[in-house]
Amino acid sequence: MSFAAVFVSTTFTYLGNRLEHLMPPRSAIFLAFAALLLEALPRVAAHGGGGEMDMGEATAELAEQPDHKALSYFRHPDYWSWHLAHTVLMVLAWVVCMPLAIFLSVARSRYCLPAQVLFHIVNGLGILAGVVYNRSTPDLYANNAHHPLGWVIVALTIVWTLLSMYTAYGEHTRNQSSPTQRPLPFPTRCMTHFETHSPYNDESSRDSRDSGFGSRQNSTDGAYQKPEEPPSDDEFDSEKLDDEESEQRGFLGSRRVDRFLAGSVQRLSSGRAIRMLRVSQTLWEKILLLLGFVGLASGFIISGGLFRDRQIFNGLAHYIKGGIFFWYGLLTLGRWMGAFAEFGWAWNVRPQPPLVSKCKSMVPSAESTESFVIWLYGVTNVFLEHLNGKGGVWTASDIEHLSITILFFGGGLLGMLVECGWARNLMNTNILDQRSRDMESPRSAMSRLHLETEGQRWEEPQSHRTSLNPMPALTIMLLGMMMGSHHQDSMVSTMMHAQWGGLFSAFAIARGVTYIMMYLKPPTSHFPSRPPSEVVAAFCLTSGGLMFMNSAADCVWAIESNGLDAMTIFTLTTGLTGVILAWEVVLFATKGWAATASISNMPPKKVEKKRRNKRKARTEVSSASSSSSSSDTESDVSIPTNPAKQADHVVQEPEESALNTDSDSASVFTQKKQQQPNPEKAFEEFYLRQVTKEFANDLDRLRSAGDFNAKSLPLLISALKQGTACFSNDEKRKVVESLER
Repeated sequence: MSFAAVFVSTTFTYLGNRLEHLMPPRSAIFLAFAALLLEALPRVAAHGGGGEMDMGEATAELAEQPDHKALSYFRHPDYWSWHLAHTVLMVLAWVVCMPLAIFLSVARSRYCLPAQVLFHIVNGLGILAGVVYNRSTPDLYANNAHHPLGWVIVALTIVWTLLSMYTAYGEHTRNQSSPTQRPLPFPTRCMTHFETHSPYNDESSRDSRDSGFGSRQNSTDGAYQKPEEPPSDDEFDSEKLDDEESEQRGFLGSRRVDRFLAGSVQRLSSGRAIRMLRVSQTLWEKILLLLGFVGLASGFIISGGLFRDRQIFNGLAHYIKGGIFFWYGLLTLGRWMGAFAEFGWAWNVRPQPPLVSKCKSMVPSAESTESFVIWLYGVTNVFLEHLNGKGGVWTASDIEHLSITILFFGGGLLGMLVECGWARNLMNTNILDQRSRDMESPRSAMSRLHLETEGQRWEEPQSHRTSLNPMPALTIMLLGMMMGSHHQDSMVSTMMHAQWGGLFSAFAIARGVTYIMMYLKPPTSHFPSRPPSEVVAAFCLTSGGLMFMNSAADCVWAIESNGLDAMTIFTLTTGLTGVILAWEVVLFATKGWAATASISNMPPKKVEKKRRNKRKARTEVSSASSSSSSSDTESDVSIPTNPAKQADHVVQEPEESALNTDSDSASVFTQKKQQQPNPEKAFEEFYLRQVTKEFANDLDRLRSAGDFNAKSLPLLISALKQGTACFSNDEKRKVVESLER
């Protein structure tokens, strides 16, 4: 998350006679298609044309409130340099260092721990400046929540770093103590492209620690591996040298650190403990950014002296709701860049097992999740705006907010029903009955072409395979339209509500453009589609959320009392949004670079060893197919009579092979050695078995495509069979000899 808004607002405050209020804190994303954004917001620009509007007029009711006369930290004349240093350092720590460290941790980079140390240094300097400032100035905001909340968050960051050190050391010791992996006899040059360019290549992913980038666990437990050629003396010596060098370096390049951690993590050396630490670290990383967001926001509120007494309800309403839309924008841009692609949230084809785990394949769609969040808000809304009303009297404004709650409840419920699979199946009942009656009718007089055409007419449209649910976007657009016309106490407040209402309406238009593109051409790949309209949607949500937060009553008073107007805040917010989104793109790119660098920086021997490990996990050998005779081998290679069933068998074969035991497989290889099969046929059998398992993911993607034709499967099998021609006779002979050992 990035809270560059605090840095901009605080700097502007001090340089401009230490103004009371500018912009609330915030996080990171990307600016694109600015012209399209401006064209989508004619309503916002139109509100600036009323030449007689007094943008600096504050209401008498607000001006008379005693809370606004209280001195704030922004206006305190003494020690302002310490306050500025505290603000700048905390923004640098939580906007730059913390997100960078988390993304490096996700990529399992060796720079993760140094980045965390850098964060603690910058954060510690910021805390020191804050402590000095607090000791030197009076308490201008009694009983504030920023101070205790800040210490709790700092303690959680220390726990996070300790968890990172323990998990990193656990992986380090496990790598040192793991036995050397020997190479497979099967040549690997034909699989290089697949391993390098697979969209779900998890060579650099971590177990249960990725926040949405197609990671899955590979395991070789319970799967028999073919006998392997013993490593040569040169290989053994070089690997032994690598191990000795790594032992001499120790963890973090220090033998002392190694000895200290070895003595302190004796009880955490088991596999279960390491897994628990990994899960804890993952959860910590997911909540730290949100906690930092809350900490920076509360610090800005306390420094500005905002939301005192009953104004806290209005402030909480705007900050909570605006913060949700802000993070919604960050999530939207993350989806555009490929986050949560394993769930099908990146406007891509949802991967199915065994490409991803069964749990990931059961995650609801993004539109279903959005609808649930909207419905949940409608159910649990506590009417924060009404809590600020005097005497409990319901005003027109309270009724408007209640109607918005009902809109969210109904719109979210309708969106969830649209996404329900059982509801869609029930809606197709009449069509399915008609199809069954059509199938039972006599077809002897129909030609083959007519039968194929009729069968295609009964197929489900390709657009049904993509989630096209407009209800979340429609609900947000209606919210923007309502708030754009919402009555306010001042012209500045009215224009600010109209501005973020127009941004939300522009988001809905951009999301509608995305659905039109997905309807006309549904995605056919596991890679993210990256529709350009979603960049506009992310920009509108992020900037709209910031404007939403700025439109609280106390924030409007601060803007007016410092001689600013609505367009000033709107201009600063949109510019800040571009910087925030650009920083998010840089973070995602940094994660990709770190994941690649963690592999390229390893010694060549260890890189090859890691690839062999991965290949082993993918190429489990089925004992049932291995124990078949040479005649069975020929039938496996021949074109199947039922292509669709054969495709299912190819995809499911790796899972079934994991059920074989080592003893059964060993007896199978003994029988094959006694039979002395033809080297050509034996190599062909082994080659096809390896290749079909390596390309199981591609076969699954082929079968899930909308234009899949079962008649193309024999051609695919024939092409796989012809791949044996790329191996020389000497290579084939070596493979067969290794199989017979």
